[in-house]
Amino acid sequence: MSQYLVLTAMGSDRTGCVSELTKLASECGCNILDSRMAIFGQEFTFIMLLHGDNRAINKIETRLPMVAHALDLITMMKRTSGHKTYDLVEHYQADYTGTDQPGLLKAMTAFFATRKIDISSLKSEINPQTSIISASISIALTQKISINDIENDFLRLCEQFGVQGCIKETTHGLV
Repeated sequence: MSQYLVLTAMGSDRTGCVSELTKLASECGCNILDSRMAIFGQEFTFIMLLHGDNRAINKIETRLPMVAHALDLITMMKRTSGHKTYDLVEHYQADYTGTDQPGLLKAMTAFFATRKIDISSLKSEINPQTSIISASISIALTQKISINDIENDFLRLCEQFGVQGCIKETTHGLV
């Protein structure tokens, strides 16, 4: 029977950690269905959605703590179900840029949450020298939601915070 496992690892940014984790997944007989990696300061974080039979998932759950200890990583695992598909018809990317201020990212994510629009990906960065934030939020809409209304409301929110924003259609939901 197919099993799914979300595996997250975090630690000091060193060459080879991601390679060791993907090697472990392969050696245990797991397939990596999705993965993301990012650097934050001097730390990296890596997340994978793994798929395999019960034996493969049990094997990686057993072996990961020893590998994580050897690499000086903090890890977390959680079994999950397979990827759920939704009746989504169009993918969009909401971008904004401007001077960062307290509550800006909260307001932007709340904007979509209050409209029952799921965020499929989020990336934001602040230039420490200029305090300019640049963010991209990927969303997917059903036919029931008017993108024109969403875009007009989003632009008004951007205006309230004094940032430049736009929403554009994309071919997929990832930033």
